[in-house]
Amino acid sequence: MILQLLPPTEGTIHFLGADLATQPKSLQKENKSKMQAIFQDPYASLNPRMKAKEIVTEPLTIHRNLNKKDRDNEALNLLKEVGLDSQHLNRYPHEFSGGQRQRLSIARAIALKPDLIICDEAVSALDVSIQAQILNLLKHLQNIHGLSYLFIAHGLPVVKHISDRVAIMKQGQIVEIGPTNEIFNNPTHAYTKSLLKAVPPAHPRDR
Repeated sequence: MILQLLPPTEGTIHFLGADLATQPKSLQKENKSKMQAIFQDPYASLNPRMKAKEIVTEPLTIHRNLNKKDRDNEALNLLKEVGLDSQHLNRYPHEFSGGQRQRLSIARAIALKPDLIICDEAVSALDVSIQAQILNLLKHLQNIHGLSYLFIAHGLPVVKHISDRVAIMKQGQIVEIGPTNEIFNNPTHAYTKSLLKAVPPAHPRDR
């Protein structure tokens, strides 16, 4: 609903001073350029018939009036920002590893320099070592561009690593919300406590 892919049945969604649920359609395209998404499965969310440079510059084609040379330059700059380089420009999604495909998705998401990026289980499909690389990349880009993330995840260690504030949801309702350290160190809701109790220790010696 934040991305305006579905209309809300009730309530309001406030973004940069506007209510997305009631704003006129004439403003929707402008607001959509200020928010982007990174999805769980990078292979499913990338067009298999498009090269990397076409994928990352597609938002620019839709929202910005750039000539081909400027788009190509921007494509290279975006790939470099996420740890890829010029040799990847003309590759198709199937020629990348899972982690590289997610980097490509991130490059596409930051192309318009949005205010908000929704990360929908953005690392859950990746190996643990690759997860750490992607999380560190997201934090690095956040520091550079002043991004806000809405990070949706089931893995609580991942949530703790990347989040400033955490909202715990149960059956579609937020049951507890607060600063990350407060939620993890002093949970008040029984559901939050049960979630934290279910997290396996990182090392067998800590069981």
